Amino acid sequence: MKEGHSVNKSELIEHIATQADISKAAAARALEAMFGAVKTTLKKGGSVSLVGFGTFAVTKRAARSGRNPRTGASIKIKAAKVPKFRAGKALRDAVN
Repeated sequence: MKEGHSVNKSELIEHIATQADISKAAAARALEAMFGAVKTTLKKGGSVSLVGFGTFAVTKRAARSGRNPRTGASIKIKAAKVPKFRAGKALRDAVN
């Protein structure tokens, strides 16, 4: 993978296939299974912790007031659940 290059899903699948010595189809299924597991766990209110990498979790964002940028009118923004990722120490260290 190139330095400073954003990786898209197909490039990530190709990288996984090469590194794990599996087919691209198998790598795609594995990646989709991982995405599915994270989504399902977060939807149920849980979190996914990958030691050395980070934690996927859901936080609650409180209701707040905002402003319509087009009209300047005040609007109410309702409370929402927001997915978050918190990098682990090993990942933070790797990028610094």
